[in-house]
Amino acid sequence: MDQVSIGGGQTLTRVPFSDYQDPALLDQEQRLLFEGPVWNYLCLETDIPNAGDWRTTFIGRMPVVVVRTEAGGIAAFENRCLHRGSLICLDNAGHAKDFTCVYHAWRYDLSGNLKSIAFSRGVNGKGGMPESFNPDDHATRKPRIETIAGLVFGTFSDATPDIETFIGPEVSAALHRIASRELKVIGRFTEVLPNNWKLYAENVRDSYHASLLHVFFATFRINRLSQGGGIDVSDNGGCAVSTTHAPTQETDTAYDGIRSVDDGLHLSDPSMLDAENEHGDTVRQQILSVFPGFAMQRTYNVMAIRQFVPTGVGRTNLNWIYLGYADDTPRLRRRRLKQLNLAGPAGFVSMEDGCIGNFVERGAVAARNGVSLLEMGGNGVESQETRATETAIRGFWKMWRRIMGQ
Repeated sequence: MDQVSIGGGQTLTRVPFSDYQDPALLDQEQRLLFEGPVWNYLCLETDIPNAGDWRTTFIGRMPVVVVRTEAGGIAAFENRCLHRGSLICLDNAGHAKDFTCVYHAWRYDLSGNLKSIAFSRGVNGKGGMPESFNPDDHATRKPRIETIAGLVFGTFSDATPDIETFIGPEVSAALHRIASRELKVIGRFTEVLPNNWKLYAENVRDSYHASLLHVFFATFRINRLSQGGGIDVSDNGGCAVSTTHAPTQETDTAYDGIRSVDDGLHLSDPSMLDAENEHGDTVRQQILSVFPGFAMQRTYNVMAIRQFVPTGVGRTNLNWIYLGYADDTPRLRRRRLKQLNLAGPAGFVSMEDGCIGNFVERGAVAARNGVSLLEMGGNGVESQETRATETAIRGFWKMWRRIMGQ
């Protein structure tokens, strides 16, 4: 792809630091992007297996309820009472026959339709709602729902293509590889990141940094650029998958003298890195991303979903959802639980990601007229047979700018 000029003379290799710093962009992103022609991750199908099971989540900053309906389908609606705007569901998950707002007891069915209003006819013939008020004229906002490989996604735009088309065949193949059997949640928590959500969206697409920032990765040869692999980017640019293969040689001098390798590091329990080849291939790690706020990883035998939710211009909630397969043997489940220590805010190979975004925020605080440089691997957004590239990050910004009209 030729280097394309974007509005104001910017190209895909230059991102103004003001795009991470401008408070006004957060409201525009909510309206144009998160509620626009994209697929937002909502939950796992196994989170709501039975009619009446529900889980709360977010589309951007919008609180959302996802629920299994009486007919067995999946519905979702904005978690906001039509009366005075209170949250309808206050917990993370639960089971219900219907939903009642705690503030004034307005009641909704499992699909989020308003069904009744407390004292709608008043008391003793006094007060109440006007006769002209029709509950059917008032509806919660409801995204369109699609599922893929046991994952539930939602969109508010009729212009959003189906989920398989949106993520592209390469990302779809990686997703189906990881979710090849029924998934089961084996742990979850939320990490608060002190940085703009787009810095983390870049991070999960940044295959260049992985073996340089994360000393554990390179030292124990879990992920080195010299191990082979590559980046597949969807046609829209916004979705991508990074693949790392197992080492093919005993000696690797590519990282000699680089800070990211520490020959003095060792594991008191080397079994941490024992891995079972569940797919019969050479893939050591895969990280796939779906625009705007979803990533899914597999490193050795640990699998996790990462959902990143903006809560402010410089603050992001990162929801970690650790996964196993429903038919795991006890031995394999123990191995997954041990390898969970590779990921997360205190993980051997991802704790640095919790602070690096803030390092960028602090470093660029006075650089509102400065730009981030994204020239590694060229200037386009094509798939590449190397991970020494920033092509997936450029793809993210290609889609962000198209949707945001910039």
